[in-house]
Amino acid sequence: MNAIEITNLTKNFRQKQALAGLNMTVPIGAIYGFIGENGSGKSTTEKIICGLLKPSGGEIKLFGRDYKDVDVRARIGVLIEAPGCFPNYSVWNNMMLQATNLSIPNAQEEVKKVLKVVRMEGSASNKFKNCSLGMKQRIGIAMALLGNPRLLVLDEPINGLDADGMRIMREVLVDIAKQYDCSVLVSSHILGELEKIATHYGIVKGGKMIKQMTAEELEADCPTYVALQTPDMQKTKSLLDNRYGKVTQENEYIRVYDAQTPEEIVEYLYTQGIVISEIKTDKISLEEYYIDLMKEVR
Repeated sequence: MNAIEITNLTKNFRQKQALAGLNMTVPIGAIYGFIGENGSGKSTTEKIICGLLKPSGGEIKLFGRDYKDVDVRARIGVLIEAPGCFPNYSVWNNMMLQATNLSIPNAQEEVKKVLKVVRMEGSASNKFKNCSLGMKQRIGIAMALLGNPRLLVLDEPINGLDADGMRIMREVLVDIAKQYDCSVLVSSHILGELEKIATHYGIVKGGKMIKQMTAEELEADCPTYVALQTPDMQKTKSLLDNRYGKVTQENEYIRVYDAQTPEEIVEYLYTQGIVISEIKTDKISLEEYYIDLMKEVR
């Protein structure tokens, strides 16, 4: 059984097809990074899962049951776009209103608990309108956590945050997955941040799932390489081409994928009279992997 199983999901808006037979599998306990360009169908998929849109076709199961099942729907937490809060009310009062709407038992204790999870327990008396963007996003997540959900659906919660805000958000999402035994579906354009926390990925384009993989599978597909610069890049690349299996030149660096260590390359080029001005070890990032994959499917 998985947290989410989607089969051949379609959605049409008049003459426009937003989803064209999308398939998705989100394992229980996963932090699932949902990736795709604007208009690829990410938000539409999330809204359908949450019941905010009706699909045109296909099947959706949550924890092995139909997504319209009342008991299943009661265990979904959602933050789509922005939290719906009263700007002149305090964080605490907004949270208590939501707890009341959801008929949460022991509301005060529950609100204290979720505010602590999202690092907002010290800001409960702040008016919502005076909170930073990162704080507002975490308030929205705290609201979504009320009722102890088994699935959390988040649409672009990291976008627009500063470096510290993104760090806190990463910590919050990891804590939620562990402490709440909660599966998290999170979309984002900031792939470098997503790569630090996601356990699984789904990449969509044109309303279709292009690829699904685990973090371990991504790691295997993103090899480490040695990157270097020299005064004579053309000659250097020619020499390295003759010695190593895979050598490329990208972003003003020569990349060597089959070398064991940077020292090995330094020693070899020294014997060939080549002086290295810069050398480092790096690896293909999720962002680079995504860009290359998008080129292949066009």
